[in-house]
Amino acid sequence: MVAKKKKKYSVGEGSQFISRRAALNKLQLSLNDFRRLCILKGIYPREPRNRKRAQKGQPGIKTLYHKKDILFLMQEPIIWKLRDYKIFNRKVGRAKAVKDFQKMRRYLDNHPTLKLDHIVKERYPSFIDALRDLDDCLTLCFLFSTFPSLPHIPRDQFMLCKRLTMEFLHAIIEAKALRKVFISIKGYYYQAEIKGQTVTWIVPHNFSFAPQPKQEVDFKVMSTFVEFYIIMLGFVNFRLYHSLNLYYPPKLPTTDVSESDKSLVDENIYVAERIAALNIPLTKLSNQTEEEDVEIDQFPSDTSAEDIEKAKQEQAKIKTLKTLFKGLKFFLNREVPREPLVFIIRCFGGEVSWDKTLFVGSTFDESDETITHQIVDRPNLDKQYISRYYIQPQWVFDCVNARELLPVNKYFLGEVLPPHLSPFVDKERDSYQQYIPPEEQALYDPSLRETLNEADESDENVAEEEEKEENEAEEDETEDMENSNEDEMQSTSKLQKHKLSVKPGQVYKEEPWEKTRQERQEYKLREKMVKNKHRKLYKSMMQGRRERSKEVWLLKKKRRLHEEQKTKQKSKAKQ
Repeated sequence: MVAKKKKKYSVGEGSQFISRRAALNKLQLSLNDFRRLCILKGIYPREPRNRKRAQKGQPGIKTLYHKKDILFLMQEPIIWKLRDYKIFNRKVGRAKAVKDFQKMRRYLDNHPTLKLDHIVKERYPSFIDALRDLDDCLTLCFLFSTFPSLPHIPRDQFMLCKRLTMEFLHAIIEAKALRKVFISIKGYYYQAEIKGQTVTWIVPHNFSFAPQPKQEVDFKVMSTFVEFYIIMLGFVNFRLYHSLNLYYPPKLPTTDVSESDKSLVDENIYVAERIAALNIPLTKLSNQTEEEDVEIDQFPSDTSAEDIEKAKQEQAKIKTLKTLFKGLKFFLNREVPREPLVFIIRCFGGEVSWDKTLFVGSTFDESDETITHQIVDRPNLDKQYISRYYIQPQWVFDCVNARELLPVNKYFLGEVLPPHLSPFVDKERDSYQQYIPPEEQALYDPSLRETLNEADESDENVAEEEEKEENEAEEDETEDMENSNEDEMQSTSKLQKHKLSVKPGQVYKEEPWEKTRQERQEYKLREKMVKNKHRKLYKSMMQGRRERSKEVWLLKKKRRLHEEQKTKQKSKAKQ
C-alpha cells in the first residue's frame, strides 16, 4: 500500500500555533473578553522559530498563540460568566432604551459576579510561588492606590488597593523583613526578604495631580491586571498575618477612644485611618508564641568552610540590621514625606511621630525632650533643641543601605548631601567597563570608609599644609647646602669598603615588560583565530568595550577635577 501523503502544515510548527483571529472564532469571544481572559489566566503570545511555517505560509506578522493554551482556555468556566455579562449588558441596555427603570433596577441588583479565587490557586499552587511573582503585583497595586477615581474603572479598586498595600506594609514591619531602600525619580524602591524569597517593588511619589489621560495609557487593561492582583495580594496578606501571629483583617489594640473621635468618625473609618498611619502596632493572637531566631545548621556537604562562614556573617549582619534604629526617637516635620519614613523607621525598631494636626496616629509631640533625631527638609529652623540632631531625610535611607548608623555631620541642615547610591547594582561588576564611584566602593567594603573619611579630612587640611610647605621650603634649601658636603664624604668612605667585600648572588627574576609583551602576542594570535563570520561581531564588541572604558576614564577625570575645585573653594573660604 502507498502511504498517504500528509497535508502541508499539518505537523510541526504549522500545527502548534494558532492566530488570534482563529482563537477568537474557536472560543466565540470578543477581542476585549479574550484579552481579559488571557490576562487573568496568564497566557501570552508566543514567538515561533519559523514564522512562515507557523503562519501556514501567509505573509505579514500575526499575533500567534500556542494551540495548547487555547485548548486550555476552552475548559475555563469564566468563559460562561463573560457570556452572562454580555447578556446582562444587552438586557440593561434594552430596558434603558424603553425607559423601563423598574426592570433595569432589578437587573442591576442581580448582576453576575466574577470570582477569581480558583485562578489564583491554579496559577500559584504554593505560597512560595506567589511570593516569587509578587513584584509586579505590589508595584501595580501601589500605583493604583495613588490614583483618583477614573472613568470606566470600578471605584472600589483604588480603595481596595490602598487597604491591601497598607496591610502588606504592616506585615513587613512586624516581620522586620526590609533589607534595601532607594529613592529615585520613579519613586521609592523597597526590597524585602520573605520566607527566603526576595521581593522588590516601587512606591510612586505622592503628587497632587491626576494621572495621564486615557488616550496615552490604556487604564482598562491595567485595571484587568489589578482585578487579578487584588485577589492574589489578599491571599498573600492572609498567609503572612497568620504566620506572624496576627489577626486578619488587622485589629488595633483596645484603647479608650475619646468622645470627640467617636462623634467625628465611625469605627471602620477610625480603624482604617490608624492602620494607614503605620505607627500603631497590631493586635496579636494570644494562643500562639513568637518564633525564635533560626540558626544555620552545619551539614557535611560540598559547600566549603568559607561559604558557611560568609553565610554566618550575613546572618549576623541581618540580625543587627533589624534593630538598627532601636532606642531612637524620630520626629518628622511637615515638609517631610511621612509614609516612607515611618515605614522604614518602624521596620528597624525605631519610634516615630509627627504633628498631630498633619495626620492621625502621632504618639508624641515636638516638645518631647527624649527625641533623638528630628528629620527636616528646609534650610533653617526658628526654634531648635540642643538634645537632638536635626538631619535631612537621606540619612535614614543611607543608614539602611550601609547597615549601620552613619555620622550625622554630613546630613545637617543646609549641608550639601553626599551622593545617594543605589544598593541594587551589581557589586562585582567590571570597574574597567563601568564607573564605580569611591562612595559606592566604601558602601560594599567597610575598610574603604576610613580611607574615604581620611581623604575628606586631608582635603580640609590642604590649605594649611600648603602654607606650611611654603615656609618650610626656604628652610630646607639652606639645610640641603650644609648637608651636601657631609653626604659626599660618607659616600666616598662607603665605596672604599665595598671594593674589598664579597657580594652575594642574586636570584634571576622575570622582567615584567617581557611577560606583558608575551601576553599581548598570545592575545593577537587568539584574535586571528576568530572565524570570518564572527569577526564583525567581535569587532563591534571590542569597540563597545573601548567606548565604555573611555566613558569610565572621562567620569574619573570629571570626579578628580570636581574634587580639586572643591578643595580650592575650601581653602579660599578659610583664607
